Amino acid sequence: MMRFLLTLFLTVIIGKNVMAEDILTAKEQAIAYVSSYAARGDQMGLKKAIIQGLDKGVTINELKEVLVQSYAYCGFPRSLNALSTLMQTVEERGNKDEKGAEPGAKPQGSSLVYGTENQTKLTGAEVKGKLFEFAPAIDEYLKAHLFGDIFARDNLDWKTRELATIAMLASRQGVESQLQAHINIGKHNGLSDEQISEILKIASKTGAEAVLFGFGEENTAYAQYFIGKSYLQPLTSDGVGMANVTFEPKCRNNWHIHHKGGQILLVVAGQGWYQEWGKPAQSLKPVM
Repeated sequence: MMRFLLTLFLTVIIGKNVMAEDILTAKEQAIAYVSSYAARGDQMGLKKAIIQGLDKGVTINELKEVLVQSYAYCGFPRSLNALSTLMQTVEERGNKDEKGAEPGAKPQGSSLVYGTENQTKLTGAEVKGKLFEFAPAIDEYLKAHLFGDIFARDNLDWKTRELATIAMLASRQGVESQLQAHINIGKHNGLSDEQISEILKIASKTGAEAVLFGFGEENTAYAQYFIGKSYLQPLTSDGVGMANVTFEPKCRNNWHIHHKGGQILLVVAGQGWYQEWGKPAQSLKPVM
């Protein structure tokens, strides 16, 4: 029996040299970790990420902005809990970390008008559709509050806000269409394919840490059977072999045969594909 933790997305970048500007900075990585842990409600992981972020130069107000924004994508309870963890961590560190810039004055006039302009700039086109005609209230809330109030706060740029949003959505289930939409918005606001791949990888790692059996060590002993990196956490030492296996984005298991027995795959998180020789590929998702 083997337990598999599959990544959320497999992003393949072909034929492109990775430049320094295509890699997340240490501060951006820290913000992605903070966003992902906050979305998962993992306060222990969040505290660790907050400490690392503060050590890497992320300011207190930048972290506040990320965690306040998280309520729009994860709900008030997780946002409030995350902000409480930030407050406690800052106090434990003696309130010595850089506070950072406060947001400027909110633009005058209607939040709905200003928010609509922001939304159009963020996405690169006017946002409309049958859903918003069916429920115009949600369209107004998105434009007036999310984009007119939250995204109008200028002490965190839009690229960083989208980085945080992608990390949050990649850490949640059932929001694939919204995640893809924000990946596109992120690209429109300066995130490269490589940076987005890094964000998804970070979200995958925070999910792996939340698994009951643990993340394990890099699967070097069986690396020859994989394309990309995998991680192995043995769960038994004798009898029926059982292990938790984690796949990084873009990782796949080579074609192979089990000569002395079968194999049972139990997916506990993420999404991927499984195929037997001569049979169609099957989508793998967590057992609900």
